[in-house]
Amino acid sequence: MARQKLKESIRELEKAVEGAATDKKFILRLYVSGATTRSSRAIENIRNFCEEHLKDRYELEIVDIYQQPELLEKDQVVAAPTLIKELPPPLRKLIGDMSDREKILIGLNIKPKKEDEI
Repeated sequence: MARQKLKESIRELEKAVEGAATDKKFILRLYVSGATTRSSRAIENIRNFCEEHLKDRYELEIVDIYQQPELLEKDQVVAAPTLIKELPPPLRKLIGDMSDREKILIGLNIKPKKEDEI
């Protein structure tokens, strides 16, 4: 009897943790370099990714490094495009091509790495 109650409590806790994980709001900042084809592609890829995987749970700020260069130092950005996840912790930075959805899922800590990738 006690063992059954313990199992039920564990299941309830697991469901609560899963629900909390899916309710997290993501604060993202995408640094791009002007109105280039690469920048446009990165913006489109990230917006599509967010709508598919983070629907109604994200804020995305697009920063043009030529229009707001002062933010480069603040966020320690060295290349564009760079995607920064401020929230939820931990802070994450993804640099380069934003078309690899698997890399973005893992990089934003939405999907854990497989054991053989560690």
